[in-house]
Amino acid sequence: MKTIGLFVAQPYCSTQSNNGIIKALSSHYNFRLFTKHEVESGFFDTVDAVCFPGGFGDSDSFTHLLRNNSSSVKSFVRSGGKYIGICMGGYWAGSEYFDLLDSCDTTQYIKRPNSDTRRPHAKDLNVIWNGNKEKMFFYDGFAVTGSGFETYATYMNGDPMAIIQNNIGIIGCHPEAEQFWYDSYSWMKGKYVPKQQLLLNFVNKVMQ
Repeated sequence: MKTIGLFVAQPYCSTQSNNGIIKALSSHYNFRLFTKHEVESGFFDTVDAVCFPGGFGDSDSFTHLLRNNSSSVKSFVRSGGKYIGICMGGYWAGSEYFDLLDSCDTTQYIKRPNSDTRRPHAKDLNVIWNGNKEKMFFYDGFAVTGSGFETYATYMNGDPMAIIQNNIGIIGCHPEAEQFWYDSYSWMKGKYVPKQQLLLNFVNKVMQ
C-alpha cells in the first residue's frame, strides 16, 4: 500500500480530523505522522503523499507550525509528491502559504459573492460532489478562484469546493467528519450521514 505522511498539530490540524482521515483511508493506505518539529532525514523519501487536515484556528498559524518543514514539503510536492489538503490544509496550498497552486488560489467561502453562508461556524452545508448533491460538514472552509484545475465539487453558488490540479487535491469541507462532530452541536444532531467513502474516492483519484 502507498503511504501518506499525515500532519498533526492539535488543535490547528486536529486529532479529530486526523482520526477521521485515518478511518476513511486506512483500508487502502498506510500512514506516517509528522508534527511541527523537523522531520528526520529521508522522511519524505518514505511517503507517497503528504496530508494536511483541518482543525480550529487561523490559517496564519502556518508560520510557526511549518517553520521547520515548509521548504521540505514544497520540494517534495514540486518533485511530484502528492499533496492532500482539507479545510485549513487546503488553505495552506494557496499563495500566502506553501504557494503550490498554479493560476488559482484559495479564499474564504463566506466572503465570496452569492455564498449561501456568511458565518464561519459549523454547519451541514449543501454541496455538489462529483455531480451529486450532498450535505457536508463545513467550518469556515475555502473556495477556489482562478483556473487550470479539475473541479471535483462545488458550493451551491458554483464556486469550486474540491479540486485536483496535477498532484494536488484540496477540499474545503470535511468529508472525514464523524458522528460526534455533529452531535456536539445542538443544531446538527441527527443530521450525520457518513462521507468517508467520498473522501477515499477523492484521494484515490489524486494518488493515481
